Amino acid sequence: MDFYPFWVKFSQKVALFRDLGEMIDQPTLAAIRFGYGLPLPKGAVTDPAGMLRSLREPDGAMLDFPAAGLADIMPMLQDANAARKKRRKNPDDGDFFVVRKEARQVTSQSLRSGFGRALEAKDGFRERLVTFWADHFCTKSRNAIEGALPWVMIDEAIRPNVSGRFGDMLVAATLHPAMLVYLDQVASIGPDSAVGKRRGRGLNENLAREVMELHSLGVNANYSQSDVREMAELLTGLDANADEGFLFHENWAQPGPETVLGKTYSGKGVTPIKEALQDLARRPETAKHISWKLAVHFVSDKPPAELIEAMTAAYSEQGGDLFAVYTAMLNHPAAWEPRMTKARQPYDFIVASLRALGVSGAAVMEMRGPILSRMLLRPMSLMGQSWRNPNGPDGWPEAAENWITPQGLAIRIRWGMEVPGRLVTPMPDPREFALHALGAAADEQLLWAVDRAESQREGVGLVFASPAFNRR
Repeated sequence: MDFYPFWVKFSQKVALFRDLGEMIDQPTLAAIRFGYGLPLPKGAVTDPAGMLRSLREPDGAMLDFPAAGLADIMPMLQDANAARKKRRKNPDDGDFFVVRKEARQVTSQSLRSGFGRALEAKDGFRERLVTFWADHFCTKSRNAIEGALPWVMIDEAIRPNVSGRFGDMLVAATLHPAMLVYLDQVASIGPDSAVGKRRGRGLNENLAREVMELHSLGVNANYSQSDVREMAELLTGLDANADEGFLFHENWAQPGPETVLGKTYSGKGVTPIKEALQDLARRPETAKHISWKLAVHFVSDKPPAELIEAMTAAYSEQGGDLFAVYTAMLNHPAAWEPRMTKARQPYDFIVASLRALGVSGAAVMEMRGPILSRMLLRPMSLMGQSWRNPNGPDGWPEAAENWITPQGLAIRIRWGMEVPGRLVTPMPDPREFALHALGAAADEQLLWAVDRAESQREGVGLVFASPAFNRR
């Protein structure tokens, strides 16, 4: 059987997101919409109260799958700087390539830990939230040596604050070396500061603009270019390097007070910067923007207004307490609408596929580099998502049409046909696998199709190519 025409005939491509009228139960929705799919790890919870309660418990997945922190990679960054200096004097010196190889290994280990956590965590909602916030505070590395920096920021700025106050996360993410380096804050110097006058250096507004436009208020909020510039001046002095990590240079800071959105900030060091960030977090525009983004990510590309209003009210009434926002979302009927219309992004698709196939986090940790690349990372990139390497600071798009494209869909189909047989032996019975992977979301059209597949390989491939598996 020529699989691709068979699948097209079965689903007619555009049927991927048409309303098939499935009535999906809450446990299945919890696993797929708010987690990384079925089957759930032992001890996982699927009711809103249990999902919320798990956020108050220790972050077990981070303990089970540790990754390098800033303190771990700083010596490597220092070695890289030293090796670069040696290479300028002696182009044949090979120390830099040794350090670069070590850096790539550290980055690979961090990436594997991310897969392991997503696959094994009992609290899949936490893992999905971490992924959401990592994308909201998007960073990427400038080169292979700094490849682990985005992962470090996730563990040090995102995960500890995932169920706390948004203002604390905003401060932690904004001041993290990964963010300062990515958005070139390390090159921003107050033009009237001592160093600015001496070196003829000036402002870089990247961080200030993204903090306001992407991270807090939103692109449509009522702020001006003057507010952005004043924020940029306020942020001067922030720096990061391989020797000390985060640091603040008073002689880089623009002297005098700055006024952002009508409030004046003055003083030395990072105190006024933190105050301004906390004020941005408390703004009503931020409450609405954050609530809207969460609703779009988890519930629908076009979430109902009443859901956003409930989440926004919780945010404002509780001073930006994210736990209160999640509670409002999970307790709203719209969160449990039984028809799934969101597209699984490539990372979601790959993790859900591995989980359905029974591939453990430990198995991913032990995968050789070429296999990891060939079976997971390269297909993800071809599907449109080069993991932890988005096109810009606005992160990955949410709308289904960005992911369910002819090319992306063809890669998903090919992956579902070719890779599972290399990961598990023997191949499972297709009907049993459909129910195992999708639970109540395995609709009659899919079960009809897998029963008529000419081989187990094609039947399992049909599950991965199906509308039900590509939704969440």
